[in-house]
Amino acid sequence: MFANCIDRFRTLFLSILLLSCLIMPALAGPFEDSVAKFANDEFSDTEAAIGEVAASGNALASPIISALQDGRLSADPDSKKVFITQADGKIVDATTGAAVDKLPDNAAAVRLNNRLRRTVEAALGGLTLLSPDPAKRLAAAQSVFKSHEENLLPTVEGALAKESVKSIKQAFAEARAAIILFKSDASDSDKLDAVAVVKARGDQEALALLTGLGDQPPLVAQAAATAVTSIQSNLAMWSMVQNAWYGLSLGSVLLLAAIGLAITFGVMGVINMAHGEMVMLGAYTTFVVQEVIRTRYPALFDYSLLIAVPLAFLVAGLIGVVIERTIIRFLYGRPLETLLATWGLSLVLQQAVRTAFGPTNREVGNPSWMSGAFELGQITITYNRLWILCFTLAVFAILLAMLRYTALGLEMRAVTQNRRMAASMGIATSRVDALTFGLGSGIAGIAGVALSQIDNVSPNLGQSYIIDSFMGVVFGGVGNLWGTLVGAFTLGIANKFLEPVAGAVLGKIAILVLIILFIQKRPRGLFALKGRAVEA
Repeated sequence: MFANCIDRFRTLFLSILLLSCLIMPALAGPFEDSVAKFANDEFSDTEAAIGEVAASGNALASPIISALQDGRLSADPDSKKVFITQADGKIVDATTGAAVDKLPDNAAAVRLNNRLRRTVEAALGGLTLLSPDPAKRLAAAQSVFKSHEENLLPTVEGALAKESVKSIKQAFAEARAAIILFKSDASDSDKLDAVAVVKARGDQEALALLTGLGDQPPLVAQAAATAVTSIQSNLAMWSMVQNAWYGLSLGSVLLLAAIGLAITFGVMGVINMAHGEMVMLGAYTTFVVQEVIRTRYPALFDYSLLIAVPLAFLVAGLIGVVIERTIIRFLYGRPLETLLATWGLSLVLQQAVRTAFGPTNREVGNPSWMSGAFELGQITITYNRLWILCFTLAVFAILLAMLRYTALGLEMRAVTQNRRMAASMGIATSRVDALTFGLGSGIAGIAGVALSQIDNVSPNLGQSYIIDSFMGVVFGGVGNLWGTLVGAFTLGIANKFLEPVAGAVLGKIAILVLIILFIQKRPRGLFALKGRAVEA
């Protein structure tokens, strides 16, 4: 009995082994046959092999297609064997993954053309559609949307059914719609639904997809044409919104540079051509702070701007007080001499910075919280511009509060409205002048901190903004902070809407001409100061 059981067990084992030997080639055959097509040296066979290998689900599919993309996939036309040269130089059999000593003598790299390269990219995207990493799944869905490879439709539909993240699920739906639109045997109803999905996406890629459809059934072609018109209108609206955002961003920069100028110009009547150099000094203060932090306290780099803001205010403010006490105070009532003196001073400050730091641009880094961007509808908003806008409005609000609720603010407003009357009431106008000039210069210094994040830090930094700042101050109303706010944002938005039409140079010329014409009608600007000016 025991011997019979052993014989039966041995017979069963041999039967299973024989059956496995018969079944395994049948199971391995399709993948091996697909890989072998790479050895035919025909672009059509290579394209078919890419699709079949990508759809096989085999663990070697991704290494094979990645090697093909990188030029590391070789094939022997005689034996129909395909080999992968790994990044470390080792060679493996593409169908089994087994190590190979060397490539056969007849082996050559599998050729690609531009069409196949797009197919490879789409296949690699399809292979990551089911990745556990959400970012990879989203990138894969977007890649399939662009390539709309038909052989990836089953994979996309499977990924769509399993996806739980709303944004990625939408990306899968859009990828599926793109494939169906280019699928020759898809029904009209499916294509109409696909047109609706792509239309809802509404971006430039959707527009490019719909305009490149080619011949379609009449109903589908009409729906696609309607969708194209709708997307173009939508993109035109978003383009206006993007220009408005760029204008607000530029306006915030101009406002930050012009606030200090509005104070000194309004209170003291001084045309300070060295105001741009105060901005430049603030930017170089930021550079020095970051250099010290990089070399000694690298962990504090994200706080470098917060440290630089008060230091830039103090540096520029103290220099401003020194300038007022040593130069400006002797030139009150002589605007031409003041203009020439401050212009000469600006050249001296520029040369001093060139001597100390060199003439080349200096690198000022962005902290992590000011790096990157995010999408809002169809516009892109960068964090550095957004933070500068918030920072500018905060500085503006603090300055308004200071002018309204502090003794210095009261004295500044009194001197602005009527200098002689303020002096007769016991206000030391010379002290107010010095503090006002220092305050305006200090604000220009912190403007330099902000500008260091979006512009080159160089000795000429301030010259790029001084003219626009003066225009904003004059347009809004000399000495009026609210006028400066409106003037700066108006100039910024107008510049960004004129640039696409007339170009940057002609746009600025047009703005200048319009301001000249406006000043002819309203010499005191949009918001002229009111008061009993004895000097008037």
